[in-house]
Formats: sequence, structure tokens, C-alpha cells
Amino acid sequence: MLNFAAIDFETANGSRTSVCSVGVVIVRDGDIVDSIYRIIKPEPNHYMWFCQKVHGMSDKDTCCAPTFPEVWLEIAPLIGDLPLVAHNAAFDEGCLRSVFEHYGMNYPMYKFHCTFRASKKAFGAKLPNHQLPTVSSYCGFNLANHHNALSDAEACAHIALRIL
Repeated sequence: MLNFAAIDFETANGSRTSVCSVGVVIVRDGDIVDSIYRIIKPEPNHYMWFCQKVHGMSDKDTCCAPTFPEVWLEIAPLIGDLPLVAHNAAFDEGCLRSVFEHYGMNYPMYKFHCTFRASKKAFGAKLPNHQLPTVSSYCGFNLANHHNALSDAEACAHIALRIL
């Protein structure tokens, strides 16, 4: 697969509608050609301590941020009809579907591919686990800022280029 958009979401709490940041990396003809990172005011704008511990964001970071529909207006044209790739796609697709539903937006039936599942097939027992830092390192990408949505999307793009 040489044309796709790698995507990653971070959430503020246990609700999949609480998307607080998104990173998207556009790949065309096997090359990264564009990327975008946006902070989003989550719904609800309430942060669980565990989520804050994971990605370091709080309601102070997102209180004045645009809402998901505003951000998606900027992202959707970049994605167009490209398939989406995520590491543990069930989570990211679940977030995307949930937030579309929450805001009453028509979901465009994006096609998702999962680099977590693909890693299990491609590398199996060669790796101690198939978490994003482990797989990205094995594929030669230094994931220096794990749980930053753009960094995670970049790692996912590099993995996808290697194994999808």
C-alpha cells in the first residue's frame, strides 16, 4: 500500500467522543507528503488522571481549542478518499465513528487498516510485543514522543510502508 493516511487520536477520558488531539500523516506513492496535528476541545472537556499521565494534556490545553467538526473541516480534504491506517485501528476507528455520531456528522465509511494486526502477522514471535514503540523501532523509526498524536501517526506510517 503506497497511498494512505495514517491517523492517531488521543482522548481526554474514557469516552471515545473525548478526542483531544489528532495527528494525520499523508502518504502518496510511498512518500510522506503532508502531515497535520491539531488539538481539539474534547466533549466532554474533562480529563481523567490516567489519560493526562499518558499524553500530558489537560483541560487547560484544550479549553480554547476548536471543536472536532471545525478541525475535521481542515483534515477531511487532506484525506480525501485515502484509506486510513492506525496502530490498533479498533480504537482510532471507534473514536472517529463516535465523534462523528456525537456531532451529528455523516460518517464517510473510511476504510481502516491496522498496523498492530499486520505486525502480528508479519513479525509474530520475533517481537516481544506488538506495541507501537516496539514495532516502530523494529521497522527503523525512532518514536521519540510516544502518545503525541502526530508522532504516533508518523510511526504508524513508517510501519505501514514496511509491512502493508
